[in-house]
Amino acid sequence: MPIIEITSLDQPGVEIFSTLTEAQLRREYEPGKGIFIAESPKVINVALSMGHTPIALLCEKRHIAGDAADIIARHPDIPVYTGNRELLARLTGYTLTRGVLCAMQRPIEATVQQICSNASRIVVIDGVVDTTNIGAIFRSAAALGIDAVLLTRNSCDPLNRRAVRVSMGSVFLVPWGWLDGGIGELHSYGFETAAMALSNNSISIDNPILTTIPKLAIIMGTEGDGLPDTTIAKATHVVRIPMSHNVDSLNVAAAAAVAFWELRTRNS
Repeated sequence: MPIIEITSLDQPGVEIFSTLTEAQLRREYEPGKGIFIAESPKVINVALSMGHTPIALLCEKRHIAGDAADIIARHPDIPVYTGNRELLARLTGYTLTRGVLCAMQRPIEATVQQICSNASRIVVIDGVVDTTNIGAIFRSAAALGIDAVLLTRNSCDPLNRRAVRVSMGSVFLVPWGWLDGGIGELHSYGFETAAMALSNNSISIDNPILTTIPKLAIIMGTEGDGLPDTTIAKATHVVRIPMSHNVDSLNVAAAAAVAFWELRTRNS
């Protein structure tokens, strides 16, 4: 167990936890083409349980024999950088959640075909850039029966540190990938698409026809701009959540949770 005491903010090896931006982390190492940071023992253990490969650990001294002990025991060969709470906060720029960070190799990304092959309910995240919303959507997807997540390239990376933390590790439980071919690609795999949007031709989310669709992709956009008109026009269905008190929309994470529950696959 190589435990390395941090004596300087410029200590070699700790730059992955301090100076590298999220964009730099994504392309820093091979073969998975990048690394990501998992925060808190619970989230790290979920990632390890799903087969993700750790590179290095950063933790407060008191957690080496405490909250981080089982992580270190599972992977005794990775370097463990340690220091007091104040030093680590200066190093990273924030106070560590439960005092532990783990740098991990990014997995090889799944293709759209792989993601769609065994799925009956997927969500497409279109242009959502807020890390908190991304994490919350993944957490709802895992809890409410969504089989997979696809994101447009202008959406936030699900392996962003904050998105991972907000999801409570759910980003490791639900298969996900990037959608480059538009929703027409989903139609080619047998999916009908439901664009969540307010429009004159929309149907209510509790319309019984929606729950009878064998393969359905739920498309979510930002609550500000919503989905692009071209996406709405190409969707099989345009679906709205009925509102009260003249409220016109929900936060995208809240709307996603409602949609996932209402449009879930029903058992006969």
